[in-house]
Amino acid sequence: MKKTNNILLLAAIAAAGFAFTSCEDQPDKFENTSGIPSVNYIRSLSGETQNPNKDPEDKHYTFGELVEKASPNEVLCLVGNNLKSVYKAFFNDCEVTLNTSYMEDKTLILTVPEKIPTRVTDKIYLVTKSNDTVKYDFHVIIPAPTMNIDGMTCEYAERGSVATITGKYMIDDPSYPLTVKFTSENGSLIKAEIKKIAEDYTSIDFVIPEEAAEGPIYVSSIYGESKTVFNYMDSRGMLFDFDGKTGLGNHGWHSRTIKSDETSLCGNFLQLGENGATLSEDAGWDDSNFSFEYWAGSWDTPQNITSGDGIALFNLADFKDCQNKALKFEMYIPSSNPWQAGAMQICFQPLEQVTISGNAIEGYDNVAAANMYVFNGEGTGGDWAKGKWGRGMYRPWTDTGKFDTGDKWITVTIPLTSLIYDRTGAVTDTNNTPSKETDFASFTMFVMGGGITGTECSPIIKVDNIRVVPIK
Repeated sequence: MKKTNNILLLAAIAAAGFAFTSCEDQPDKFENTSGIPSVNYIRSLSGETQNPNKDPEDKHYTFGELVEKASPNEVLCLVGNNLKSVYKAFFNDCEVTLNTSYMEDKTLILTVPEKIPTRVTDKIYLVTKSNDTVKYDFHVIIPAPTMNIDGMTCEYAERGSVATITGKYMIDDPSYPLTVKFTSENGSLIKAEIKKIAEDYTSIDFVIPEEAAEGPIYVSSIYGESKTVFNYMDSRGMLFDFDGKTGLGNHGWHSRTIKSDETSLCGNFLQLGENGATLSEDAGWDDSNFSFEYWAGSWDTPQNITSGDGIALFNLADFKDCQNKALKFEMYIPSSNPWQAGAMQICFQPLEQVTISGNAIEGYDNVAAANMYVFNGEGTGGDWAKGKWGRGMYRPWTDTGKFDTGDKWITVTIPLTSLIYDRTGAVTDTNNTPSKETDFASFTMFVMGGGITGTECSPIIKVDNIRVVPIK
């Protein structure tokens, strides 16, 4: 027992050391020992981990548990003898990168490779420098396809158009071809025509069926079936569709343009920037062209926040469990007017920070009037009035210096857990981040500042279908 505990302690230290580089590490001086390695057993060094295939008979791995199978990226400790003689290691036909700093005679730490094997043998191969090979029975659990939370290029793409889903493990096997299926109006599943599967199994291009209706997308491989967390044509948690379904639009100081044209995705959209409106290099204040406000409340006394125009957004959509939800919207930026400066600051606020009139509201002791303190750093309302209240900072142009959507609509995903920045782009205090339902009463989308410098530009940013949806 003492020997086993020492081995586990050594393995734990080695696993923890993966993230660090020691000044004493000299991997170039490592020398393999001679002889043949042997493996007595394998223990998991991962914490509790749900099997990605969700098989009820294989619920999890626990640190130190003996295992005979594991999923990609699981960290394992091989326990045996002469393990410093290992020169190369493979799971099936996928080679593992050896970290010689954590190779000992009795233990060898390996991470199950993420790469999908082309030849499945259900074995680990340990190869010495003299090409002696030791085999050990071990099964790598290949998960069913997984899709990213922002995995579809456009969740509102037209039927009949080609769309892309990104994720992992999208494997096409001759004996069990990969399939993509959409939900129809009657609830049945309709198969999509697949155009292309990435060589690394991380994306699929397919044609959206003409009969496709709102609902999740199902992807099946030889290793199982998964469905997307997002829905195609997702109307859950809709805040602003600009077509009258929610009845909400401008409800603040400005009347931002809501229009339709030949680029329309599904009716009307909101447009930020037009008529040559220019963003300076630091995206200075221009609320008259680049801000959309929806401030909850009415001109009544007491204010109405439960229905109609001015409804508090937390009375319209479900903001419970906000840690597992995201703000999503579709966006179109023409290639003729790329975005090259400033951050799209995306901010939800409670009634204590802003309402349309400032009149009393039943059940609330402190009600604020219309203001822009969160953005201009003025006012006397505490840190939030100094611009420290958490908001999202969407600034995709920083990767290349400019950004447009290629004259197409795309879906943008902003997890609510990322509403952590102050108006300058710095991470704010956790006490200033929205975390409870009533923090989500009002909404402002404002391209301004963000603590970055770009290039003067005249972007046109079209936005549609602003909604809050689950991402888990």
